[in-house]
Amino acid sequence: MPRTARVLSIAFIACLPSMSWGVSDSAMRDALDAARNQQWDRIDMAAIEDHPLSGYVTYHRLRNQLPDLPPETVNRYIDTHSDSPLSDWMRGQAIDQYGEAGQYGRVRAVSNGEPNGAARQCHYHTAHFDIAPQQAAEAGQRLWLVGQSQPNACDPLFDRLRANGTIDGELIWERLMLAWQAGNPGLADYLSNQLSGRWQTAIDTYEAVDSDPQRILGAPTCLGPECKATATFYQAAMQRLTLDDTPQALSVWRSLAERLSLLPSDQRLIEEELAYYVLVREVPNSMAWVDSVLPRLDSERVFELRVRRALQAHQWEAVRHWITQMPAEQKADARWQYWLARASEQLGDQTAATTHFQQAASQRNFYGFAAAERLGQPLALNNERFYFDDASRERIAQLPMVQRTQALMRIGEDGLANSEWLHAVQQASTQEARALADFAAEQGWHARLVQTTIAAGMWDALEWRFPQAYHDDFIHWGRISGVDPYLLMAITRRESAYNPNALSPAGARGLMQLMPGTAAQVSRQLGLDDPGPYGVLDPELNIRLGSTYLRDKLQRYQGNRLAAAAAYNAGPGRVDRWLGDYSIEAFDLFVERIPYRETRNYVQAVLSYRAIFESLANGSSDGVSLLSDGEKQVRYNRALVIRD
Repeated sequence: MPRTARVLSIAFIACLPSMSWGVSDSAMRDALDAARNQQWDRIDMAAIEDHPLSGYVTYHRLRNQLPDLPPETVNRYIDTHSDSPLSDWMRGQAIDQYGEAGQYGRVRAVSNGEPNGAARQCHYHTAHFDIAPQQAAEAGQRLWLVGQSQPNACDPLFDRLRANGTIDGELIWERLMLAWQAGNPGLADYLSNQLSGRWQTAIDTYEAVDSDPQRILGAPTCLGPECKATATFYQAAMQRLTLDDTPQALSVWRSLAERLSLLPSDQRLIEEELAYYVLVREVPNSMAWVDSVLPRLDSERVFELRVRRALQAHQWEAVRHWITQMPAEQKADARWQYWLARASEQLGDQTAATTHFQQAASQRNFYGFAAAERLGQPLALNNERFYFDDASRERIAQLPMVQRTQALMRIGEDGLANSEWLHAVQQASTQEARALADFAAEQGWHARLVQTTIAAGMWDALEWRFPQAYHDDFIHWGRISGVDPYLLMAITRRESAYNPNALSPAGARGLMQLMPGTAAQVSRQLGLDDPGPYGVLDPELNIRLGSTYLRDKLQRYQGNRLAAAAAYNAGPGRVDRWLGDYSIEAFDLFVERIPYRETRNYVQAVLSYRAIFESLANGSSDGVSLLSDGEKQVRYNRALVIRD
């Protein structure tokens, strides 16, 4: 059967129920709105009792009856809706309400293991305090040792732990130090008032150093009863000083380290944080100290920064040395195998370089692709395909959770539809999850399909991870703007994963995550009206504006996609500054020199995704390049920027 006919056939089968749902859907939409507002007299139960979403109305009705509702009724509802997120939501609501009412027997009756969230965990362990005291004590300590206030739900648990001596002066002091580190003076003051006079010297020292960090140099080497406050005090004080003034922190630690008698584990915590910020902030004359402590830190992030600093200085022997010292799993990543190869090449060991390039080239990522190009071989897609027939799709279409997903979409509840769908994926077997992904692909649920691959860990199912979403729009506006459509697809895949309603914390909107101000500016440039914060969510318009904005960035950097992608993420002002401050002879060194981790990861993902999209369109990666010759050969400096 031709694919178009097959899609229409499956869509017809999937939508068969909806042909009879018209009136019922309208009644359900009204009933759900009424239930949320507890307007029960507005609900016509007869009109919705056979609707696949009737459980949502029941959920609101039962939740409204808590905590007076018997746990047997709650558990019956949970069992009935075990294939829906409604079951977890109802259990969570019951734990909340029973716990707040102090009905801990009922909390136990509806619990099924430790729940998520601090408040519910506190209710749970309070309810099990007499049944599982050791577990409650361990969980209570974990919940106690945070630098911010915990919900009131935790008070009964903490009170019992104080009463039996689990929360003692030492734990109060540890939390005081966490509150100090977190910049939470209110909690810190409250906790200091809970300590006995035996802790007064420690309290006085903490308050003195809080007001004048330099006084840490004169702080006692033994604080608190039996020196129990010493390690946590110096960890907290050094962490605060490291963040506030890293060069000063390094100077202070060099003076303190020899006279303090800390456990090796406590000393590592201080030195790991300090070494990280010394490298991030490029503190002068610090490398000898970093190199002296790094072997005992066992810190992936510090190893990464140390190698990046060596790359920046073209110290190829140091690059090779510190990569070989990395933990085995970190060292095996394509990124570090690639740089081992580059270092070996620079040091004249071509045999080792080829070996490491080959190891890197087996992986599907930016450095794996870059290694493949160094070897002159096709990019390793490692693509995995799965095939399902129409009978499988018909079976999936009849699953209750799929019918609920479609019903929620019909009544405009896309958020709940996503919750239903992802719950189904997470509960499914491997084969069933693949069948769900296939169904989502056939339905054209692009964003939901990508989320399915993430939830089920289908990292090699490339046709599903990188579907041909909005294909015609990308081709059309790519042609109009002169921008490679595969690059547009890659930007969109990274920015929103095809969610047309995506909204970032910073306010970026839509498929290509345009800020409203940017959308307004580009619209004026094109002679269009300002689309406003909601108009910009229109997929075609978002792609049109995004492709124009990306075109301008490409023109600014003479077609260089690495620089343009970095500017799309971090802004052209920052990229101009980086190119002005640096003069880097190779694309890979430029990527490692980008100071923001988010932007480093972003440009690598975008260029890798672009290569994957082109490879999928071509049927293989033969002839597909990660970068152009110009991008590989150009010097990354201010000459790359074309000023407005």
